[in-house]
Amino acid sequence: MQRYSQQKRVLFAVDCIIFGYDGQELKLLVIKRGFEPEKGKWSLVGGFIGDNESAEGAAMRVLKDLTGLDGLYMEQLHGFTEPDRDTVERTISIAYFALIDIQKYNQQINEDYHPAWFSINQLPELIFDHTAIVELAKEKLRYKAALHPLLFELLPDKFTMPQLQSLYEAVYNTEFDKGNFNRKLLSTKLLLKLKDKDKLNSKKGAFYYMVDTNKYSESFNIFLNFVPSQNANK
Repeated sequence: MQRYSQQKRVLFAVDCIIFGYDGQELKLLVIKRGFEPEKGKWSLVGGFIGDNESAEGAAMRVLKDLTGLDGLYMEQLHGFTEPDRDTVERTISIAYFALIDIQKYNQQINEDYHPAWFSINQLPELIFDHTAIVELAKEKLRYKAALHPLLFELLPDKFTMPQLQSLYEAVYNTEFDKGNFNRKLLSTKLLLKLKDKDKLNSKKGAFYYMVDTNKYSESFNIFLNFVPSQNANK
């Protein structure tokens, strides 16, 4: 096989930043690294790209191995190329972030990885440059969520407006005015109001909503300015 002469080996890997929402907090899924160096320490989910894989294909494989699911929302974040980011060999990482509903997928997470969910505001120390990767992913998520309805990927099939507002407040770490928030989100015409109510969290009860999947697909790539009275951080 023909090779380029006088070129050193560089390894390529993927790292997956997996965000989830449990109804109260935005969380990050991490695992305990199973090999040296840094064995037993907290790490993002990742792996090396196979000879016959694309970076996206490798990221999809990693997510499938951990959650048992196909079709998760996933988006490429950035390439991390610092020469000394891995202490063993020169390793370039292509990072992806993914969104999952914790309640729906929790039972399908592969326990072989010793996975754990941590609040995005109370993360443990992560190996290598993984903390910096997570911080960039948080900024990208906030920027994208201000323009597109991608946070709906974190919600169950039906949800209340207070639950939706709680999610946005968790992502942006701030509070929104209830009236303005409701008007802004309902004006997108992406939500279908259901007849049943959630009566566990209030005496009056809050109506459930679900996403109009047809309009969601049509509108996803349209800039909607989702976040009411708030500028998203890039």
